[in-house]
Amino acid sequence: MIKDIQQEIIRLKKEKDICILAHCYQTPEILEVADFVGDSFALSVEASKVHNKTVIMCGVRFMAETVKILSPDKKVILSNPDAGCPMAEMMDKEVIEQVKQQYPDYTVVAYINTTSELKTVCDVCVTSSSALKICKKLESDNILFIPDCNLGNWISKQLPDKNFKLLNGGCPTHAKLGKEDVMKAKSAHPDALFLVHPECVPEVVELADYVGSTTGIMDYAKQSDAKEFIIGTENSIVTHLQLSCPDKMFYPLSKDCVCHNMKATTIVDVLNCCKGTFGEEITLDDNIYVGAKRCIDKMIELG
Repeated sequence: MIKDIQQEIIRLKKEKDICILAHCYQTPEILEVADFVGDSFALSVEASKVHNKTVIMCGVRFMAETVKILSPDKKVILSNPDAGCPMAEMMDKEVIEQVKQQYPDYTVVAYINTTSELKTVCDVCVTSSSALKICKKLESDNILFIPDCNLGNWISKQLPDKNFKLLNGGCPTHAKLGKEDVMKAKSAHPDALFLVHPECVPEVVELADYVGSTTGIMDYAKQSDAKEFIIGTENSIVTHLQLSCPDKMFYPLSKDCVCHNMKATTIVDVLNCCKGTFGEEITLDDNIYVGAKRCIDKMIELG
């Protein structure tokens, strides 16, 4: 039974002084045993505040790396070693160094969904919820935004006085959602509000009633007086909202909006991580740690 596995996880994490982090895209049975649930950077911040010496990140690799950067003295375990992020891995340090030579007067803004190594050659990190605020505060009017061109485009539309250079990168899961999906969903659910993540393509974002991060979408739906919502992000959020708000109706924009990397982690993986027989400990070279931390610290400085 799932509840038996969950009870054993809870027993082990207490016995071994483990803190479990779970990204919102994880399955409900994993969220139920987590100490903290949320977006990636918020989880890293929470982990830095706890006394536990071991942290298990139920998410993807770049998230576990961020936890390690903010908590260098803690043992950080990625719950499933195969859980990567295609967007984080599509650009590397060498490529961006070459692009920087072409645009030497541009501030390089890195979405948090990047590897720690790539962050070492960037000026500042942003999350989907902080990107607008931070880009607005930058002294430079020239911004090279990587790797998500969709998030970068959404930010650039709101900051017309700044010059954005966008590269062709992004989240394959969100990018597959199209205008046709929106029109089909709106036709089926004409009274529903459409909530979307800015990682979606512009033609989808333009049709939204609300655009925001995963946590932002969930908070909006919970606080809204509306009773029906079309959710334009990873489909696990539909499930979580249904459980949190059973008096409201939630519909996926597409049945195909599934992040298979996030789904790589199972409740048994978490159990075996607690036992010490599975997962991967995250380690970072000193140069990568220092460079990536500088990029993240600048984000924290700018709010």
